[in-house]
Amino acid sequence: MMVDRFLRSGIPSSFILIESSSRLQLLQIGPHIIHSPLVLAPMAGVADLPFRRLCRRFGAGMAVTEMLTADTSKWGSQKSRFRLPVGDEAEPRVVQIAGADPAQLAEAAQRSVELGAQIVDINMGCPVKKVCKRAAGSALLREEDLVAEILQSVVKAVSVPVTLKIRTGWDLHSRNAMTIASLAEDAGIQALTIHGRTRACLFNGAAEYDTIAEVVAGVAIPVIANGDIDSSQQAEAVLAHTGAAGLMIGRGAQGQPWLFRQINAYLNGETPSAPTRREVAEVMLEHINGMHEYYGETLGVRIARKHVGWYLQKLQIERSCRKAFNQLLESEQQLEFISELLLTTNNNNQEIAA
Repeated sequence: MMVDRFLRSGIPSSFILIESSSRLQLLQIGPHIIHSPLVLAPMAGVADLPFRRLCRRFGAGMAVTEMLTADTSKWGSQKSRFRLPVGDEAEPRVVQIAGADPAQLAEAAQRSVELGAQIVDINMGCPVKKVCKRAAGSALLREEDLVAEILQSVVKAVSVPVTLKIRTGWDLHSRNAMTIASLAEDAGIQALTIHGRTRACLFNGAAEYDTIAEVVAGVAIPVIANGDIDSSQQAEAVLAHTGAAGLMIGRGAQGQPWLFRQINAYLNGETPSAPTRREVAEVMLEHINGMHEYYGETLGVRIARKHVGWYLQKLQIERSCRKAFNQLLESEQQLEFISELLLTTNNNNQEIAA
């Protein structure tokens, strides 16, 4: 079958490989020199191992795991097991932990390192209500003394670099990213990612980058800018405006993991190429098969639906096709559906929008 041939051959290397270039700024975190300043965000329910691997192959310099609870007693749950570090993942392996208790976070960091984490990232940026309700995530931005205690505890607990992800503040009236950044630098945090919104903003409105630029000018550690980076032009503009050492890309990569390749090319002074419909199909088949293998038949089929929905939305495929895909119950049905939809047409060599 056509789908089997593409799964055996994989994605053409000319389509996914990124060559390092002196024009691209290298990002260094502790002993790790990152070949690209682009980082995949630790999106819960999105940045799982199959998607991280795909984004790394397209040129992401790092890919952070989905947020992992600092309560290690819960690591035996199905959700947590899929978020634990994997030894054969591309280096550096970055695990993000979330919680509000310094000792618990320190233990989680130690356990993560034992499992293979090479960088531990602390989440103080998640705006989700159920996380903030437990005084974790971005809720911590209101507790500066506790922030300092957490950072010091985790840094002392492990020998690997510790990084931090925050928002610009709790709300528009309490932007304290500069204060948190100073606490982080003093505690030994080795890189800081800032999402250009407050917790109160959630994901509404546009991200602002002035606060990030202020922090970049005020600390010596690398600062990574995050928020609304969904094109090569926007990536260049954010780097120019903030002076950040890197960019973290989240929702912009959903349904288009090749965005990392396009941004890398653009920042290197090249014209980024858009994948053809055929190439997109090959990526989708690889990704879907990876989810089936990682999660198993039942869970893999279910999780594949949202990723395929993002791909088809980017391709401007009618909603009825997305709905039909969501009705499929078997892995082979999903693969055949995408193969027939995208690989049996006469225009599968046509480029899609960049």
